Parts: sequence; structure tokens; C-alpha cells
Amino acid sequence: MVTLVEAKNENIKNGLGQCIAEMIAAQRFNQRESPEFSTIYGAVTTGAIWKFLKLTGQTVFIDLDEYYITSYDKILGILSQPFQSQ
Repeated sequence: MVTLVEAKNENIKNGLGQCIAEMIAAQRFNQRESPEFSTIYGAVTTGAIWKFLKLTGQTVFIDLDEYYITSYDKILGILSQPFQSQ
């Protein structure tokens, strides 16, 4: 499952908490409905800048890199990764 958050006021860091909260909610939903999804992926974006997260168990991993829309090939590759194993 993937969650996506639009960063308000062009501030990626402020969107991280909201994205993590949505990821935890998705994880809890999945545990009840479809427990085969053990990892939740998240993204926060201003539209021009993207940051990616991953939730596994109780651990959140935040990619230290920020990806700019000019690197759309990397962004699309990261966004498609969760669906590659399905």
C-alpha cells in the first residue's frame, strides 16, 4: 500500500508527520483486512520536490534524499517499486 501527502506551504518536513500517521493508519487497516501487505510506502511532495518513506513493523525509514521533478525517471521508478513484487 502507498500513501501520498501534499506538503503544505512548500514545506516537505511539515508533511512527514501527516504521511507517517497515514502510513500507520494504512498498516492497521491492512492488519485487519489483508495482512499479506507488511510494508507501507509513503511520499510527501510539493509537486516539484518529492521525499519517500517506508514503514515496516514499527520502524519508519525516511529517504535522506529529496527528488526534484526534473528527475522524474527516478521518481517514477521509486513510485512503481512497491508494485513490482505484486
